Amino acid sequence: MHEFSVLTGKDVAELLDGREAEVIGWVREAYLAHDARDTVNPDSCFLRFPDKPDSRIIALPAYLGGARQVAGIKWIGSFPANVADGLPRASAVLVLNDYRTGHPFALLEAAGISAARTAASAALAATAVGATRPASVGVIGAGVIARTICHYLTAAGVPLADVTVHDHDDTSAAALTGHLTRTYGAPSRTGDLRSALDCDLVVLATTALRPYIGAGHTLRPGQVVLNVSLRDLTPELLLTAQNVVDDIEHCLKADTSPHLAEQRTGNRSFIAGTLADVLLGRCAPDPGRAIVFSPFGLGVLDLTVGHHLYQRAGEEGRLMPVPGFFGDTSRW
Repeated sequence: MHEFSVLTGKDVAELLDGREAEVIGWVREAYLAHDARDTVNPDSCFLRFPDKPDSRIIALPAYLGGARQVAGIKWIGSFPANVADGLPRASAVLVLNDYRTGHPFALLEAAGISAARTAASAALAATAVGATRPASVGVIGAGVIARTICHYLTAAGVPLADVTVHDHDDTSAAALTGHLTRTYGAPSRTGDLRSALDCDLVVLATTALRPYIGAGHTLRPGQVVLNVSLRDLTPELLLTAQNVVDDIEHCLKADTSPHLAEQRTGNRSFIAGTLADVLLGRCAPDPGRAIVFSPFGLGVLDLTVGHHLYQRAGEEGRLMPVPGFFGDTSRW
């Protein structure tokens, strides 16, 4: 096997459109495969820059077994300063490798894949813990990830009722509010942090580097917080909730809120379980506390979504072959 193909961002977007329920299903399968130890998901590697402390490029290698039998790596850049220039914060590529030979066989533009798998994970968690009909939804951080999460919540059957959007950038908050109203007919408004945080279902999708939601704020029983950006909540506030993560080892590092909580308490007993535990009935939501889902983001999710899209692209003739990509095709 010495073929190599490229899948563009345009094709990725068109392949994802209308497949939201499938993507959520693929992500669910990947979580269960990971729980069954049919994956390899090493630590992510962060490339940071001394003069750009808010920016990073992350490598997420992974292997997914079962019917997939594929390896690969996502290389994703997060440069928040891009937003001021009207550019996307994140950009990414995904390389797929053949498990038998190790040869790379495809390169996919992956910013859309990354956003979709993140949003599908959040929507899956919301439904798994019972947040199926929230009376109000608060969105904190009004970027692409927040917009995509809202899209996948609706695809999962979670209505966007009485939405409050908060962002330190008023223009972004207004843009997301308008989008939700136009696209889903959702009653939406911009609001302050407290108003958004007081909603039944809260989406945290910011670029925060350190916790800022703590003193003066409380989480109430029955609330569900999708802690996608991972660093908004102080450990003190996090410890008042029932905590569910995607993977304990991965999530409790890199100064995430759960990692800070571990440092504060000296243990991990505040973690109730993983999303797979919830899906498999090993961890039941506690109605007496708020539930916080903190997903560090697993490379196997990018891998499963990317490989499914690669196969669909092949069926639809969307792959762009690169003849002669490999120099040597035989050993001698």
